[in-house]
Parts: sequence; structure tokens; C-alpha cells
Amino acid sequence: MNRFAAELFVPTELAELRDGPMAASRSSYRIALLIPLCGAAGLWAPSCISSAQAAVEELNRGHGLNGRKVQLIMIDAAQESSLPIEETVNDLIESRSIDAIVGMHISAIRQRLSKVVRQRIPYIYTPLYEGGETTAGLFAIGETPDEQLGPSMELMQSQYRPKSWALIGNDYVWPRMSHLNAKAKLKQLAVNLAYEKYLPFGLSNMARHVDDIAMSGAEAVLISLVGQDAVAFNRAFGAAGLHDRIVRLSCAVDENALLASGARNSKRMFVASSYFASLPTEANAAFKEVYYGLHGDQAPVLNALGQSTYEGVHFLAGLLQEQPRTWQNKSHGAIPPVIHRSARQRQGTARPNRAQIYLARADGLKFEVINSF
Repeated sequence: MNRFAAELFVPTELAELRDGPMAASRSSYRIALLIPLCGAAGLWAPSCISSAQAAVEELNRGHGLNGRKVQLIMIDAAQESSLPIEETVNDLIESRSIDAIVGMHISAIRQRLSKVVRQRIPYIYTPLYEGGETTAGLFAIGETPDEQLGPSMELMQSQYRPKSWALIGNDYVWPRMSHLNAKAKLKQLAVNLAYEKYLPFGLSNMARHVDDIAMSGAEAVLISLVGQDAVAFNRAFGAAGLHDRIVRLSCAVDENALLASGARNSKRMFVASSYFASLPTEANAAFKEVYYGLHGDQAPVLNALGQSTYEGVHFLAGLLQEQPRTWQNKSHGAIPPVIHRSARQRQGTARPNRAQIYLARADGLKFEVINSF
């Protein structure tokens, strides 16, 4: 265990926050890090925790937040979790046990929690999402389908000229809204839609759905499956040998999913994202220096979802500095660009509220960036 991990006290039971010695203490600034610790998206948890810890390390080298050292409180925000997330978060806010939320979880959880948090504490929502979030006091900082999908589908269409596409995703708001965007783009490009399917979380056997896509005649497939579900799909896709005649595109497959899928199951797979571990940028180099300096060479894999928690903690710091009294009545789109540290762009305001999007190709067990827009 590294020095910082040993010093960072994270309660294993939320009761410690309510009834233990932490309850009466107000010495630290407590950020509830809401991430999936189980289920399909649990694949991302180690990267998300480690990246958020890197941001906390940077803040605590200085003055922390509001003059207090920053402390992370991990809370399971998986769709599959048995934890009553709304009740838990409400209790923690009511008891003043947490000062802010940084959430990297699916949009269905965000929609539920937005009705609970109610501007009482800042809520930073970090991953890519479907767009349109305007709740006051909730700041969604991730990229959206109109930024990711349109340009990347055009590039795929230009290079491979598929006559028709298949769309497959989990059954919740982000895949459905993403696919509305994708269908509009297909219509604009005069390309057919051959197949569309939405699946429950945790479906390990994807062979039937892969066979259905093969039989549909689709020559490209957009994968909007989360975490381990995307891994299961890629493994079934590779086992069926479909990469020779069908190209894949995703906005959510990350380095963890690539490793779990395996090189032989990831041929001709492309991903559109605002961050890849391989980005040769100054901002990413600075992030990696802190990340590996803190966690060592065997640290969890860097990826877009983990980077988002790093950025989310720093966005919170920037928000409290620039909007200390007015954040409660505003949302991300209603404030000037918040100056904050990011591995996507460092203290960047060159493209306010809009991150660079990269298109990468799976190359063995890593991503090679081939274009940007």
C-alpha cells in the first residue's frame, strides 16, 4: 500500500459517517465519490478510485478545499447494488457528513439522485452522457453523443462504406438517446438501419445477439453496452469471427474493457472518446506523473472514466473558487467556463465547455489514436 492510500481513511461502513467518530468531525472536506463497485460497470471502479485519489493528492499538497484537507468517501452507485442510494445520499447530506458529490455512474442513477440532492451540495457528474442536463447545482462535464457520434460515424462511413448499421446497447437513457442521434446521422448519410436492440444489465451470453446482427446484414455496429456487458459482446463477436465483415464503433469501450475483451476479439474496433491513456499531450503527461507517482507502476489502467473522476474533483475545486455563492442556482451550461485541471486539457479554456474528441483503433491491447475532431 502506498503512503497516500495508507493515510486516506475510507470507512468500510457508512455507519461510521453517521454514528462513529467521523460524524462529529468537520476538519476535512468530504467528497462522496459515487461509483459502481459491482455489476456491469464495476469494471471501472479501480481506475475511478485511483484517479480521484490523484486529484485529492494534488489539492491536499496545497490548501485543500475551502481551507480543509480533502477526503474521499466511496459509495456504491451501481444499478445492481442493493444499497438504497437515494436514502443513503439524503441521510449523508442531512447529517452534514458529506460536502459535495463527484459521481461517475450511469445516467439512470443521476436522474434519481438529482431529485434528492436538490442543490444542497455541489454535484459534479463526470462521465460521457446523453446530454441535456440542466438541473441547478448539478454539473455534467462529460462529452455527449452530438460531440462523439456524428463525426466518428462520418469517418467510419467514409473509410469502410458500410451499407447498413446495427445498434446495440443497455436498456436505459444513455444508449437510447445516443441511438436517436445515431439514427439521425444514418438518415442524413442515407444509410440503412439493419438492427436495433436494448439489453438488460448483466447478460453474459451475447452469442444470440451477435448471431442476430450477423444475420441482419449489417456491416457496422455501434456498441452502447456498459463495462462487462461490452466485454461479453466483444468476446462473442470475436468468437464468431465477424470482424472481417463488420466494423465496430463505441463511445464507452475503454482500456479496461479492451484488456478484458482480448486482442483477438478487438480487431477492427474503433472508439470515440475525449481521453485515451495513450494521448501524447502535455496535460496527459502531467496527469500520468502524479498518478503513477502516487500509485506505482502497477496502478489500475488509465481510461476515460477514471480520468473523469480526476477532472471532476478538480472541476469542483474550480467551481468553489469561481462560483462560491452562486453555484446552487446554475448548471454547467449556465456558467462561464470553470478553470480546472484536466488530463484532457490542462487549465484549458481554448474550447470552452467542449473537449477534443479522438477516434482510436484497437491495436492489440492498446488504443491508437487515428483522428480528432
